[in-house]
Amino acid sequence: MAAKRAITPDDIIPIDVYAIDRKERRKALVGVKRHRRVDVGPVCTFYFENFVTMLSQVQEMLYIEKGGDAQLKDEMEAYNPLIPQGCELVATVMFEIDEPVRRATFLAKLGGVEETAFFQFDGQTVMGTPEEDVDRTTAAGKASAVQFIHFHFTPEQVARFRAENAQIILGFRHESYSHMTVLPEAVRAALAQDFD
Repeated sequence: MAAKRAITPDDIIPIDVYAIDRKERRKALVGVKRHRRVDVGPVCTFYFENFVTMLSQVQEMLYIEKGGDAQLKDEMEAYNPLIPQGCELVATVMFEIDEPVRRATFLAKLGGVEETAFFQFDGQTVMGTPEEDVDRTTAAGKASAVQFIHFHFTPEQVARFRAENAQIILGFRHESYSHMTVLPEAVRAALAQDFD
């Protein structure tokens, strides 16, 4: 069965029904997300999104804010673009530093980091493309702590990524944050399911 590529109103569980087993749904989501999270360097985490993670996000926003149909339209517009569309992976990327002054200093040196994210494997490099909803680096060169990055693959690159035990490297080529990591096999296998 092909993966769903967009949330529609038909996918939404009524809030009163959702509330009944919300805890169980959230617990099940932890299992889904476990192999979709990758740390790169000391303060960055990639959270790879799919239909399930985005539907859960929309469902939670509706449950918390109770904004009805008007809110649902806004949530679908915000989150549908983060669902992979067959030959791509999509990540929410977070630079997580608790201390405000240190965070501000760090992000001030990180402008353009979203343009340097990459996957590398089997002689192939797939550069990330930032989500185009807003500019995530200011004119002064300060990066946002949250980035949304798409990785577009060719069919040949998809096949190589899908190869069992393929060594897949994820990282950044930014002068102030040049870090990379090898994906665990369980993560590679989970992300490979996002492709058609």
